[in-house]
Amino acid sequence: MPFDEDAAPPVLQGGVFRWAAPLGEVRPEWVDGYRHMNMGFYLVAFDAQTDRLWPHLRLGTALRESGLGTFAAEAWLDYQREMTEGMPIGAESEVLGCDAKRLLVRHRMFHWNEGWTSSAHEVLYLCVDLAARRVSTWPGAVRARLEEVATGAPPKRLMLGRRA
Repeated sequence: MPFDEDAAPPVLQGGVFRWAAPLGEVRPEWVDGYRHMNMGFYLVAFDAQTDRLWPHLRLGTALRESGLGTFAAEAWLDYQREMTEGMPIGAESEVLGCDAKRLLVRHRMFHWNEGWTSSAHEVLYLCVDLAARRVSTWPGAVRARLEEVATGAPPKRLMLGRRA
């Protein structure tokens, strides 16, 4: 999904990025034999949410055009309540923390109309030099933006630093 940098911006409330429109809906091809959203498509939806968030963190087209990008290094996903075909998908995002080369984000998926949580997704992203395909440091303006919006909330499963 390309970055939609002209879309309506989210509102930042209590450190959480919230949109005035749903992310989409559960598509027929995303539903499995149990008549609910197949687990792999939760990741597809969360990836679309990442693309929706990136421009608001200065991680969109301008970063890519500078030769940098983001790669997911580690991810954790939980399933709390099933989503079924046609349900409207709401999604919101929170930047938990960052350092010189890493970014930790939590997304929440919910039923757009009813508000109940369906799933949560934590992702550790790396800043990557796209030509060298190596980890790099965030540009100064990007790092400043990430630090500005980071809540410092504890992750449920992942961590920003290396494990001992």
